[in-house]
Amino acid sequence: MTANEIREAYKKFFESKGHLIVPSAPMVIKDDPTLMFTNAGMNQFKDIILGNTEPKCRRQTDSQKCLRVSGKHNDLEEVGHDTYHHTMFEMLGNWSFGDYFKEEAITWAYEFLVDVLKINPEHLYVTVFEGSKEEGLERDSEAAAIWGRFFPESHIINGNKHDNFWEMGDTGPCGPCSEIHIDSRTPEERAAVPGAELVNKDNPQVIEIWNLVFMQYNRKADGSLEPLPHKVIDTGMGFERLVRVMQDKHSNYDTDVFQPIIKKIGELSGYTYGEKEETDVAMRVVADHLRAIAFSIADGQLPSNAKAGYVIRRILRRAVRYAYTFLGQREAFLYRLLPTLVEEMGGAYPELPAQQTLIGRVMKEEEESFLRTLSTGISLLEGVIEQTVKAGSDTVDGEKAFTLFDTYGFPLDLTQLICSEKGLKVDEAGFNAEMQKQKERARNAAAVETDDWVVLAEGETQFVGWDALEAESRILRYRRVQQKKLTYYELVLDSTPFYAEMGGQVGDLRREAREQSAHTSHQETAR
Repeated sequence: MTANEIREAYKKFFESKGHLIVPSAPMVIKDDPTLMFTNAGMNQFKDIILGNTEPKCRRQTDSQKCLRVSGKHNDLEEVGHDTYHHTMFEMLGNWSFGDYFKEEAITWAYEFLVDVLKINPEHLYVTVFEGSKEEGLERDSEAAAIWGRFFPESHIINGNKHDNFWEMGDTGPCGPCSEIHIDSRTPEERAAVPGAELVNKDNPQVIEIWNLVFMQYNRKADGSLEPLPHKVIDTGMGFERLVRVMQDKHSNYDTDVFQPIIKKIGELSGYTYGEKEETDVAMRVVADHLRAIAFSIADGQLPSNAKAGYVIRRILRRAVRYAYTFLGQREAFLYRLLPTLVEEMGGAYPELPAQQTLIGRVMKEEEESFLRTLSTGISLLEGVIEQTVKAGSDTVDGEKAFTLFDTYGFPLDLTQLICSEKGLKVDEAGFNAEMQKQKERARNAAAVETDDWVVLAEGETQFVGWDALEAESRILRYRRVQQKKLTYYELVLDSTPFYAEMGGQVGDLRREAREQSAHTSHQETAR
């Protein structure tokens, strides 16, 4: 089965069980101050679960776009270096809001995996909540008994509160959960060590693919638990992991979720996936980050220097850096992969083709802008790294890292990434101290004193720049301005050919040049 067929099979299966198929909520959240991005399938149903909104249907199913690159779900530095971490991923889910509960949720999960997808049940393991004396909660024997109809006791494993008791937050709906794990190791490895011993032990081939959450309690402000009047089923299955299982691969990146993009990367760069580890990592980083960037822009979040926009810009720049360093890309590259992504995922997510032109334009502009910074910054950072190693240190000076950021626009997290690849750290405290000094300097420099205007003649400025590049003018009024130790005069002329180029940036550069020239002339006069 292809990835698209697997996604569709999931939704159709639960539609046959009376579920309403609902579209994915936007990945970028605009109306919830507690979250920047949708990081779990339940986010769009939070008000229903809390009882603030009535559901349009008590059984729903979907495939939800998620992004986890901030807060406690920050796996960004692992992405590309292993086979299963991602920034953007899809979460398949089925929901019951006060309708069915454990019996149906467990039975249908087994039916879908074993009867529909034909996964060998001997390779599956399930966990149940073992209970908590502190909370006064017993083992979830109800779930264990239902699982016992399908699995031998050796495949049903007790899990602790951390792994098998789900909570929305410090207060609110919560309850025990059952995770479904699959053992994808070779027959020889399975014979040597039972899969039960590797569940929740970070083995990359024995992984969780589905979590069934049974919300049956409400956590009160005093920490106590009370039964919910309406119980909720909230399940989440990692789509990329499921596709990996179904296509018998040992890496998510070897599935057709990512391979069309990776092949396009190889075609454009001239590198072949699977030949060299560092280029493989770069291809995985680019393929993963392309999805996160494109879907974020499609959902209305442009790269910027603040909040959610900064996260997207950081992801884009990380992809550009890997493509630049390991794939030899010196020109904008990511946006050229967009048509492949749209072809593969546009059917399931129509917002992608609808916004394709905007996404491509934004990505290209961001890439070109950062590439101008990147070549200079990398060259300078290499010099700093060489000095650090020669000095016998394992930590790059924070002041030097700040100079790269402040003077050359080279972001700290990129400096840290490149240094970590060389086995070095960055003195972040020193960097932050320099940042604070710069803020103080900026505040002091912003203090401006101005005199009153001296009026020489009445009138308004006439712009003559459409017809002339030079003009003889009279001064209508002027005033003295003092900023720190610099004194200058502002003039209002009766006519001028001057205008602000590029929104004012060119004028700013020329003003700086004039100030420097005036300063030099003053020194010459003094001598």
